[in-house]
Amino acid sequence: MAQVNVLDHPLIQHKLTYIRKQDTGTKEFRELVDEVATLMAFEITRHLPLEEITVQTPVADAKSYQLSGKKLGVVPILRAGLGMVDGILNLIPTAKVGHVGLYRDPETLRPVEYYSKMPSDIHERELIVVDPMLATGGSAAAALTLLKEKGAQNIKLMCLLAAPEGVKEVQEYHPDIDIYLGALDEKLDDKGYIIPGLGDAGDRLFGTK
Repeated sequence: MAQVNVLDHPLIQHKLTYIRKQDTGTKEFRELVDEVATLMAFEITRHLPLEEITVQTPVADAKSYQLSGKKLGVVPILRAGLGMVDGILNLIPTAKVGHVGLYRDPETLRPVEYYSKMPSDIHERELIVVDPMLATGGSAAAALTLLKEKGAQNIKLMCLLAAPEGVKEVQEYHPDIDIYLGALDEKLDDKGYIIPGLGDAGDRLFGTK
């Protein structure tokens, strides 16, 4: 079974507090999500392989290290996942970006796909799938299935918040995929919202309902 990693860095936890607050406005909410995505990307890329090279400093030759050519990709689950992309690209500007469009049917709470666009070399890339909320887990599980069907072989899932039900759903269908969270919350309510959560991430990011 893959790991569930709750990233307890103090800056992530501090910023999540303000993301949760209902009186945080759209502009500040968007900026905070961007910042937390950068911090989480820093943690999720800790394992990237390095190669040793020699560089010339102003003083002498120095043995140093650089990334060893690992190709990365970011795949937001539309629409709320878009709010996390720029934060990751701030740290990894060469990453390619794919998109998966899913919405949750309000009656069945199951995901419905309406769009997907991926890098042509998806099978060569380590993909970070991003969505602020892992609630029922249906959309994330469906997105991960879609990526595997398109040839993805190395995927991680990154969310700001999750409910235990969502984690269980993803693990049931994708036991090979590591999950990275800012926080694991208590449960879902009868409408499929995370408690205590932060409300609807897409509405708060884009100021629309």
